[in-house]
Amino acid sequence: MGTKYQGTSEEIIALNTFIKLTRASQSVLQRTRAVLDHYHLTEGQFAVLDTLYFLGPLCQADIARKVLCTTGNMTMLLDNLENRQLIVRKRDKEDRRYMLVSITQDGKDLIEDLMPKQVELIKREIGMLTISEQQELSYLCKKLGRKQKE
Repeated sequence: MGTKYQGTSEEIIALNTFIKLTRASQSVLQRTRAVLDHYHLTEGQFAVLDTLYFLGPLCQADIARKVLCTTGNMTMLLDNLENRQLIVRKRDKEDRRYMLVSITQDGKDLIEDLMPKQVELIKREIGMLTISEQQELSYLCKKLGRKQKE
């Protein structure tokens, strides 16, 4: 379903493209949540664990920037992960203003078990596109995601 907005042809094309991009993204995310649901993780919690697993300990603000999350929401995500003993938070010894967040062994074990299943599910979802189409979509998404200079 496209836009019902009565505007210029450029506006209508932009709105229809945005609607299709948003719906496609939400549809794929919904279908790939099955693995995360099995592990009782939200997308945000998974993003935090994935970031810490591959990048190592980071401060809360850096994690929030990496996973595109507000610092307020990040606190809740970290609280929930810490309650499950998947992460630990410690004051940075060099700068006590910063709280360093690390993944625990339980968190590493969970990611190592979950990741191949999640990757396989994503591969199946994205696999409906040819390799060339996947590369083009990747390029276009990266282009869209870059911050435009004002």
